[in-house]
Amino acid sequence: MTVILAIESSCDETSVALIEDGHKILTNLVASQIKSHMRFGGVVPEVASRHHVEQISQLVNLALKEGKVNWKQIDAVAVTQGPGLVGALLVGVTAAKTLALIHNKPLIAVNHLAGHIYANQLQAPLQFPALALIVSGGHTELVYLENHLDFQVIGETQDDAVGEAYDKVGRILDLPYPAGKYLDQLAHQGQELYDVPRAMLHEDNLDFSFSGMKSAVMNLAHNAHQRGQSINQADLAASFQAAVVEILTSKVKTALEDHPNCQQFILAGGVAANSGLRAALTDLIQTNFSQIDLQIPPLSLCGDNAAMIGAVAYPMYLAKDFADLSINAIPSLDL
Repeated sequence: MTVILAIESSCDETSVALIEDGHKILTNLVASQIKSHMRFGGVVPEVASRHHVEQISQLVNLALKEGKVNWKQIDAVAVTQGPGLVGALLVGVTAAKTLALIHNKPLIAVNHLAGHIYANQLQAPLQFPALALIVSGGHTELVYLENHLDFQVIGETQDDAVGEAYDKVGRILDLPYPAGKYLDQLAHQGQELYDVPRAMLHEDNLDFSFSGMKSAVMNLAHNAHQRGQSINQADLAASFQAAVVEILTSKVKTALEDHPNCQQFILAGGVAANSGLRAALTDLIQTNFSQIDLQIPPLSLCGDNAAMIGAVAYPMYLAKDFADLSINAIPSLDL
């Protein structure tokens, strides 16, 4: 039995988890900062860092208590090294280095994006080769995995990430922050009546572009306002979401056709909570790739959390892929 204490502090969630053998959650504590950032309409890095400092020690102690684990039973300390906000990452990295030093435990530096993929391992074993779609506030990537920790990025956004586009459209529609959940709910109340472009849909690659789609929604809203006309917000939300879902599912379909050996398709990241996307990808896999195992994380594991960091850390622990105490935060860390 291997128990890993994991820390996640890449953005606006402070989280500490205890994970057994890479798949069993002993405890997974998340302290959200949404209310603090809501009034600004987005994450303020300095505010996020201060909240991490306030929360991290309390969460570590509470995790040990709730998980009924002491330091003698912990085999390693894992932490998100990047990507993310540099100040926020530094809080977690410093805490993990300190704990590893004091308790003489191996230190494991984890990529946050790998964590989103491995969140699915907390509900079912990963099967290889696999294809993963990461959709979050900062990233949109298609990743092919030949085996554990073997990440090959085969497609990525050329500008805005899909979650970033959702937040920007949400501001145009005057929705609360973070806008993704509210825009998804609003989209189900409307119809696809507005013309939102499908950027890069027919290009011969697996890359994405969402900036132009956001701009198109902005222009629709502003032009209507200038003419004294009203925009049906539910219909505009439905039109935007339909365009996003079509692009994502189309690229996934092409990627799976290009990699017929895939055993599993994995949805990962905060936007994996979007009900429209979950339904569309489920239909795509069941209709066109029924031989492929579909893994979509539960809502509790879509957002940033330390359990997913502990899940990645387990195969790294088995491979003795340890970091030394000189590591630093890497805000632009790639897979």
